[in-house]
Amino acid sequence: MYRKLLTLILWMLFLPLLAQDSFQLRLLNHWDNPDGTVERGYAGHSIWKWDDIPASPKAKMPKVLADKYNEYGRINQSYGINGTVLNNVNAKPMMLSSDMLKKTAKIADILRPYGIRVYLSVNFASPKALGDLSTADPLDAQVAEWWKKKANEIYKLIPDFGGFLVKANSEGEPGPMDYGRTHVDGANMLAAALQPHGGIVMWRSFVYSAQGGDRASQAYEEFIRFDGQFSDNVIIQIKNGPIDFQPREPVSPLFFALKKTKMMAEFQITQEYTGGSIQTCFLAPMWREFLDVIKEHKVNLVGLAGVANIGDAGWAPYAKDNGWKNAEWTANELAMANWYAFGYLASHPDASAYGIARTYLCENYSHDEAFVEPVTQLLMKSREAVVNYMMPLGLHHIFAGGHHYGPEPWCAPKGWREDWLPRYYHKADAEGIGFNRTVTGSANVNQYPEPLRTMYNNLSTCPENLLLWFHHVSWKHTLSNGLSLWDNLCYKYDEGLLQARQFAATWQSMKPYIPEDRWSAQMERFNRQARDAQWWHDACLLYFQQFSMMDFPCDMQPIEFDSDALFKYKLNIDNYSTARPDMLP
Repeated sequence: MYRKLLTLILWMLFLPLLAQDSFQLRLLNHWDNPDGTVERGYAGHSIWKWDDIPASPKAKMPKVLADKYNEYGRINQSYGINGTVLNNVNAKPMMLSSDMLKKTAKIADILRPYGIRVYLSVNFASPKALGDLSTADPLDAQVAEWWKKKANEIYKLIPDFGGFLVKANSEGEPGPMDYGRTHVDGANMLAAALQPHGGIVMWRSFVYSAQGGDRASQAYEEFIRFDGQFSDNVIIQIKNGPIDFQPREPVSPLFFALKKTKMMAEFQITQEYTGGSIQTCFLAPMWREFLDVIKEHKVNLVGLAGVANIGDAGWAPYAKDNGWKNAEWTANELAMANWYAFGYLASHPDASAYGIARTYLCENYSHDEAFVEPVTQLLMKSREAVVNYMMPLGLHHIFAGGHHYGPEPWCAPKGWREDWLPRYYHKADAEGIGFNRTVTGSANVNQYPEPLRTMYNNLSTCPENLLLWFHHVSWKHTLSNGLSLWDNLCYKYDEGLLQARQFAATWQSMKPYIPEDRWSAQMERFNRQARDAQWWHDACLLYFQQFSMMDFPCDMQPIEFDSDALFKYKLNIDNYSTARPDMLP
């Protein structure tokens, strides 16, 4: 009785009224491949076991899969999610083969009772790969007819099929520009094939070129000219920030620019840049920041998409023993809170991050206030801690190449594009650090509406947590606290390191409140997070000191690692998610 009463009070105090508007589309995007691997996946292999799903209409789904997919449907329904894209945006043409579509239909049949519609990412060159055509030109009549026939085939199997997600002419993926056509030509051709069935096309704006200037400006420059030209069932899917799911970014300026085009935002639930399945980083505060800006500027979105953090990490008989006592779905149990938070914010856009965190902990751990409040505070501070010990004051994309887990602001492999290298973003030199995006630099600030444009452009008014995003700042420049930029940078890395250590201490004290196996699995992760925070702290400060030529503050946390060893160290990208802290030099 008391637990039910407490839960009711929490809902009343901390969560929004159920009557508030939901986003129409509340979708998970699985970056799962047909072979079972998951791009940017940190929780094992894909839950979609295509080899075990029968294509024959008469054959039943294996019970172990049916049970799991029913559970998946129930979880998503309870979280407020109403759709799922089953496969990677870097899509394989085989996903549209007849056998794969029959298998997809079986998944759709299971998820339908939970209000979950199924969508597919499609490869734009599928007519060439599957249809024996010599072209995928969207203005070719045979290509358009191929897509219409494919849509008819899909809807015959899945009458409530949601539609297509498309990554085109981005990072090597095929698209309409291969034929001298435009995004409008490609998206509208697909939209015409789906329109009779009520399907939609979600066309991703994540498009950039090595020759395109400031990467933060390119999505805007690519799509602003097409505003108002897309079909009514085309939605432009835009990442929340203008670069790529960084721990902190300003809102992508494209959201403010498209006035006549349907838009949806793309978040990353999986923690590609915030610690994989090792580090705890509760993302609701980040998403809350984004939604607040969108609301303030009256930007109308039709949906939210979240790149899923789901895998088979603890799902027998498919899970692999990787040395951790894994949570069943997301490897890191506390990472499940991000799946939960995404669904809740998509359903209740005004919900508080604090209320979501408390309710998640009460529902999944304990109602004991001695557990709930300290761990709620831990979750609420976790994202800012990650920013502090990784990339404070607006630094961004200074990760190791490939896996994006550890620090490597010096990363510069031969043959890599400049906009894939950390130096492109931090631009550290003897004068200072940061990317000049003001009117005297790349002029990216001009893509923002007022008052954001003026605020970001002015060194004295730019928020300090985005300072190095928009400005190249002198190492000796004085910030609002009276200290130099260099001292502030040092103290921010310090703050993040101390926060990570405090998280481990907090979790240590939570042992009486939860079962031993769940506590110990998470404890190991918090210890690793604290160690990795020291790694980030030392590597970045030692590297940037080479440019600033300034001393560390005397009261800063001591450097523990040797600079030569750090600069040479390469984390094994095949096993970093289970690597031990003592693997660092």
